[in-house]
Amino acid sequence: MAIIVGTGDFKYRIVEDWAKLPDGWSFKEVGAVGVAGNDNVYVFNRGDHPIMVFDRDGNFLRSWGEGQYPRAHGVHMGPDDSIYLTDDGGHFVRKCSLDGKVLLEIGVPGKPAPYMSGEPFHRCTHTALSPKGEIYVSDGYGNAKVHKYSPDGKLLMSWGGPGTSPGEFNIVHNICTDADGWVYVADRENHRVQVFDGNGKYQTQWNNLHRPCGLYMDLYVGEVSWTQWPQFYPDTPRPAYIRSLQKYERVH
Repeated sequence: MAIIVGTGDFKYRIVEDWAKLPDGWSFKEVGAVGVAGNDNVYVFNRGDHPIMVFDRDGNFLRSWGEGQYPRAHGVHMGPDDSIYLTDDGGHFVRKCSLDGKVLLEIGVPGKPAPYMSGEPFHRCTHTALSPKGEIYVSDGYGNAKVHKYSPDGKLLMSWGGPGTSPGEFNIVHNICTDADGWVYVADRENHRVQVFDGNGKYQTQWNNLHRPCGLYMDLYVGEVSWTQWPQFYPDTPRPAYIRSLQKYERVH
């Protein structure tokens, strides 16, 4: 029996074995997924083939990035047929063409800033773009900052710090923006999403979440809790990490 998730007009079923991997290949751990304008799916994962590209039906098209990405974490699809990849193990962000050419690199691969120094980057987590093309980077596991860059990679400003007060963070895990330029930050271990203007001025926060880790406009919030796994999958052992990719299709 197919697993159905969601309620009301928003019910989805899992498409089993959607991704058709080459023989002997695996994702190992999927860090993030992005979809291009032509519906090709870009899977950023921690296996031997960091970027795997599929068509919308799950047919494997190509891979790239081998040996270049120590630990995949974040994907943001740019408006100009580009993809922004955030590697928390390598401490860098790259803007690439959809065939893997590096167009911009922020951070020095393999050389993290000192832990909690506030300087970019120490295990950065995700990237978002302002309506003007400015780049926001959440930084992340070894920092408690959001950094703002010009479209060509010049650091403009940073904000945040460790703590629980408004404007402070405890694992800045994800970030996104809206058409008006507001910046939404998943403050994971503070169990909230904080909202800022485009220059880092605190506006409000959404509380009563559980470890929000993923954001997508308009506005979806992903929460993580292995403790709830038995509630939803009582007959399945709780995994150490997600090592597969599932597709859900709308149930009409």
